[in-house]
Amino acid sequence: MREKVAAKASPWIGSWNRLIGNNHASLAWTPNPQAVVYRGNDGVHAQNFATLYNDVHAAYACALRWKVSGDTAYADKAVQIMNAWSSKLTGFGGSIDAFLASGIQGYQFANAAEIMRTYSGWTAVDFARFQAMMLNIFYQDNHHGLTVSLTPLTVYSNWQLCCMASILSIGVLCDDRALFDEAISYFKTGLGNGAIAQTIYYIHPGYLGQTQESGRDQGHDTLSISLLTSLCEMAWNQGVDLYGYDNNRVLAGAEYVAKGNLIESGSMYYAVPFATYRNSNVTQTAFATGSQGAVRPEWAMIYNHYVNRRGLAAPYCQKFAILIEPEGGNHDYGGGGGSYDQLGYGSLTFARDAIASGAAPSGLTATVSAGAVTLSWWGSAYATSYSVKRSTTRGGAYATIASDITDLLTYSDDGLAAGTYYYVVTAVTPSGETAASNEATAITGTRLHTYLAFNESSGISAADSSGNGHMGTLVGGVAWVAGKIGDAVSLNGSDGYVSLPNDILVDVADFTIAAWVQWKGTRSWERLFDFGSGTDHYMFLTPKGDNGNLCFKNSLTSNGGEVAIDSAVALPPGQWVHVAVTLLGTTGTLYVNGSVVGSNTAMEFAPFHLGSTSQNSIGRSQYPNDPYFNGFIDEFRIYRGALNAAQITALMSTDVIFADGFDG
Repeated sequence: MREKVAAKASPWIGSWNRLIGNNHASLAWTPNPQAVVYRGNDGVHAQNFATLYNDVHAAYACALRWKVSGDTAYADKAVQIMNAWSSKLTGFGGSIDAFLASGIQGYQFANAAEIMRTYSGWTAVDFARFQAMMLNIFYQDNHHGLTVSLTPLTVYSNWQLCCMASILSIGVLCDDRALFDEAISYFKTGLGNGAIAQTIYYIHPGYLGQTQESGRDQGHDTLSISLLTSLCEMAWNQGVDLYGYDNNRVLAGAEYVAKGNLIESGSMYYAVPFATYRNSNVTQTAFATGSQGAVRPEWAMIYNHYVNRRGLAAPYCQKFAILIEPEGGNHDYGGGGGSYDQLGYGSLTFARDAIASGAAPSGLTATVSAGAVTLSWWGSAYATSYSVKRSTTRGGAYATIASDITDLLTYSDDGLAAGTYYYVVTAVTPSGETAASNEATAITGTRLHTYLAFNESSGISAADSSGNGHMGTLVGGVAWVAGKIGDAVSLNGSDGYVSLPNDILVDVADFTIAAWVQWKGTRSWERLFDFGSGTDHYMFLTPKGDNGNLCFKNSLTSNGGEVAIDSAVALPPGQWVHVAVTLLGTTGTLYVNGSVVGSNTAMEFAPFHLGSTSQNSIGRSQYPNDPYFNGFIDEFRIYRGALNAAQITALMSTDVIFADGFDG
């Protein structure tokens, strides 16, 4: 930064000039610490959180000005502000909005202090007192924000994202690995909406990641990206790559939000796809237009990481970064409390020299739905177009099936015969064609994916006769008994289930799951099967659901967001019954003894939308209070692709083996 400012290089110099022209970066600034910071109306206390965010931004601006200029007068001013607050603050109050103050200003204050921790003019005693304030006041509130079940903490992602960012930054500032790990763990596996799988709710083709706040309004939606990527940047500086986690899921969300808030062709906003979002409190059916076009100083950080660090394409983030360059700080974006949600000056702090050449296309995936193969991939910096290549042999040779693809980075390949196909993507750049992406595999038609015949008679392992290695493991009260065809497993209804491998359906869209079952129970919410990663992401089949009948449900947002196929008939207990559920595109169908008993044409979530799954089982729910399955299960099969009614009926025959894996 010092070198670029000294050279008056753009965009660094422009952002620097906005910094030194801001009154918060002034030696005349006088701190105004409070004993208790109130945000939100509690009916008793006046809100005073503006005193905190103004002083936090002054501390950061002065710290940054010292770090670049070397003028210790600004270092002393930053220390003065931080000492004033650590000497007086005792807690937070007001409404639930107080979590926003402790979270947003928490991570910002920690960042200012991290800059100043090497300054010899900040005494060890004063620095220790500041660390104690961050640990004992800010962190305690932040931790509470991840563990309480309060609206809107459990409704919108921003509340938890700011708490996570604050926890992580305090962990760094205080050299507390447990705090740092708490934030990282919640990002990856948390059950609330701050976790990445909930914040970036739904991945559309071309890796547009619909955000959890996108149906609310764009002021909050853009804030969620700012908080999320600030968290990623801090983790990156500690050697943890959250930016790239789950195939660059953060970039998918950032591109979605950037695109939806950019003007196209001078008048209209770019259109973005939208999948209906539901949780226990809200249902949203369209991308919100409230505050559309909201500008926050966040895009320089995002663009420079993905493009100039990693060599990926981020076209919409790039457009936004250029649009608002050079980034300023508070009061440069409309004033009010929201303008203090970011530290700002990203064109100074995050701009990087352009990368020499882009990375090859990457992250290629293939899903098969309604007979078509949908490909999505990450692009390359400097690419002008992309080519899709296909082979029927792993590793090629590949034939080019599409070229001159520009936007979005997705391609649909349909009309294929049943079989296995292999794809790669290359980019055309000013210096020539790039190397090929990773190879993605697509299996069309219907093919046996998992087949547990349960004929072992002893031991705890159930072989997968499909040849795909999806062995089942018997856990708890499970016994081998005579079945409908050969042997079967008997689940005791209290602790017995069959565990299935992680990620068993991670690349599956259309599917069929079928089995012979003899249900002994009468309890609601027992499970024939349940696949997912917890009570936020799951798909299951229960013999007795809401209406007392067989029911299939899936969700990406817990029980408030479930989509269901309800049977019109009850599952008869005490006898062998053949059950099956299929998905073809968005049409789900339930079968009992070969007859259709329920359907839903609006099943938006295919199994691959669940992402990585670690809790996959036959007979056990992911909800801890639901009962285990009580009865027998035999001939458990999963197919890629949706079998039709005649094929479901054929599964009931003892001589149908489908040895070649296809439906014949």
